[in-house]
Amino acid sequence: MKNIFLLILLFISVFANAQLTIIIDSVPDYTPSDADIYLAGDLNTWNPGSPDFKLAKVGESTWQITIPEMDHGKVILFKFTRGSWETVEKGANGEEISNRQFTFGNGDTIRPAILNWADNGSGGGSTAAENVSIIDDSFYIPQLDRNRRIWIYLPPDYTSFGKRYPVIYMHDGQNLFDTQTSFTGEWEVDETLNEIFSPSTPVPIVVGIDNGGGHRIGEYTPWVNPEYGGGDGSLYIDFIVETLKPFIDENYRTRPDRNNTAIMGSSLGGLISHYGSLKFQDIFSMVGIFSPSYWWSDSIWSFTSTTGKQQEMRFYQMCGDQESESTVADMQLMDTYLQNAGFSESERLFKVIAGGQHNEQLWCEEFGEAYLWLFSDYISSVTEYKYFKQLTISPNPANNTISFANYKSGFNDSILIVDATGNIVIETSLNKNSLDISRLGSGVYIVKIKQNETIYKGKFIKR
Repeated sequence: MKNIFLLILLFISVFANAQLTIIIDSVPDYTPSDADIYLAGDLNTWNPGSPDFKLAKVGESTWQITIPEMDHGKVILFKFTRGSWETVEKGANGEEISNRQFTFGNGDTIRPAILNWADNGSGGGSTAAENVSIIDDSFYIPQLDRNRRIWIYLPPDYTSFGKRYPVIYMHDGQNLFDTQTSFTGEWEVDETLNEIFSPSTPVPIVVGIDNGGGHRIGEYTPWVNPEYGGGDGSLYIDFIVETLKPFIDENYRTRPDRNNTAIMGSSLGGLISHYGSLKFQDIFSMVGIFSPSYWWSDSIWSFTSTTGKQQEMRFYQMCGDQESESTVADMQLMDTYLQNAGFSESERLFKVIAGGQHNEQLWCEEFGEAYLWLFSDYISSVTEYKYFKQLTISPNPANNTISFANYKSGFNDSILIVDATGNIVIETSLNKNSLDISRLGSGVYIVKIKQNETIYKGKFIKR
């Protein structure tokens, strides 16, 4: 009887916990022989290059890692990378793949095959639109003594219209514009805004800041969590306000005032967006908060109450009802805190998506609506131009004066002249069909005249 009891205890001890060995011996042929392979998953907060989850090279083309024992039935989610999300594994044709999943107790060794890498996928080229570019692959963050890639989306009419635009600052830049660099799919910010854009529905500049991989948690959290650490969020927000925004305002045609500046992010990015918008109400007037991680610290509640309403703001809060058990309740509670802090009903939008999960697909689907609501005042302030006419300019080339043969001047018409680099060189009212251009240097210029619902557009050469 005693022996049977000991056997039962042994059986329980063996099957209650088990370690997992992962062996990778099937990788794409083009994988560098000296490549490092990492596991990124919920075990390490999805850090794509964590040294603690680097697989050991045990053969010419074999890598291995052992995950410590966990309770029987414990499920883990993960993917493999070569150190960054730009090199995450992909499907055979370069497509996104679902997270890998393993349940402890279902064996102690697995041999997953890696079919493709994001930076070499046959079908995994860049999906970023032509009006998306990278400002700098290594933009310096003096507040944290780090460097980061910065993306920028410019509206479709940026190079031809010469006007100024509002700006949205967004986190997790890897996931905003390009599937190739994304974690599990992109937000499609560029495609969405390009589709929304029309003469009557303008769109903003969007600045995307890459997350720092292993620094992501620290930078997106204003307070320390006793289990997960963090706490560099205040310095990260200071970087956006003190360093990045001045650079963008100096080098791009922005509307730099608070009424035209927003901040937006998801998950921990939602948390830091909430924090940053309240901390700098003199800088931001709009905030998009997607699936926020309010669970990180109870300090978020006291911070919201203590900071309170200092200026008019707009808060767009959204999550899915299939996220964590506390997400919806926390967001509802935050809506109450914002109300108690003085923000009116018209300043708050609270939305829960049936079936929505904590992923880029949800945030992608809701981004367009968030923009239209947050920027509704800006959009409604733009006159709808229903007609476009080609402007006949003479002489062309010109010396000191140009005339417009097919344009009849009106009382409140305005004229805009933009040089070849997109800079506005003349912006004034117009009450006749000619203009003095003697102060302009030699070169090619674009002319736009706005008259009621019509835009006249033409081009001339200054000798």
